[in-house]
Amino acid sequence: MTQDTAPGGALDLPGYARVYSGKVRELYAPLDADGTPSHELLLLVASDRISAYDHVLDSVIPDKGRILTQLSLWWFEQFASLVPNHVVSVDVPPQVEGRAILVRRLQMLPVECIGRAYLTGSGLAEYRESGSVCGVNLPEGLTEASPLPEPIFTPTTKAPVGEHDQPMTFAQVEAEVGPELAAAARDMTTRILTRGNEIAAERGILIADTKVEFGVRDSRLVLADEVLTPDSSRFWRAAEHEVGRPQTSYDKQYVRDWLTSPESGWDRHSGDAPPALPQDVVRATRDTYVAAYESITGRAFD
Repeated sequence: MTQDTAPGGALDLPGYARVYSGKVRELYAPLDADGTPSHELLLLVASDRISAYDHVLDSVIPDKGRILTQLSLWWFEQFASLVPNHVVSVDVPPQVEGRAILVRRLQMLPVECIGRAYLTGSGLAEYRESGSVCGVNLPEGLTEASPLPEPIFTPTTKAPVGEHDQPMTFAQVEAEVGPELAAAARDMTTRILTRGNEIAAERGILIADTKVEFGVRDSRLVLADEVLTPDSSRFWRAAEHEVGRPQTSYDKQYVRDWLTSPESGWDRHSGDAPPALPQDVVRATRDTYVAAYESITGRAFD
């Protein structure tokens, strides 16, 4: 495996110390003059790794780290008047140029903040069982890809790599972070999704749902990590949207679909690691990520 195929493969970045490895990102701290890691700044590096069903796959998607980083930076600009973000600079070491950002350290919320504008995935499964999602009651008669009356906040726990995130009610989030932060996270998650859909609609895209990360600095909620990327969101082609069936998407659903197809031979409930992706799936996934970036930003991916 290479350093981009699994957490733990450290990059050689003189002047930085690695402090954390996630599913697809690495965190490094710049070293202060005395050689100690900075308490103020972090280098957030996006790898080409890809995860699905709580597993980090052996396969990598070429340019994925650059695409996610550049798309997140574009969205941070769009939301600058809505919520502060953690970006300090894109002046980073040449080894990670284009796929890394220098950011402020934050006290991260221990909750996955998920907003849904359409019903699909685990939200649809929960709705079919209970008529609600994460304690939010929804109208009767909804089905696959139904638009919701308004975006809803459906948080989950932050599980370690290899374990499943669990749905949370808003009351559980309040107990975890306090009523004020819980309300701020809920409101900002749905505002980001609403504003994101207004922007995406002009580009022929629907954002079905998204996961955003927040931290706290000086008692203020700060948008962090990534925002509205194919890794954290479901993007659908608006012209092809049809309630009652799965949608054509600009995200990693292509990978999920192959993993659960007979061709992969993998049982997601077996506990076994998923197989490596075939090259045609790797190419198609990269093409999908590029298409998402170009469709949303209006820029060609170089």
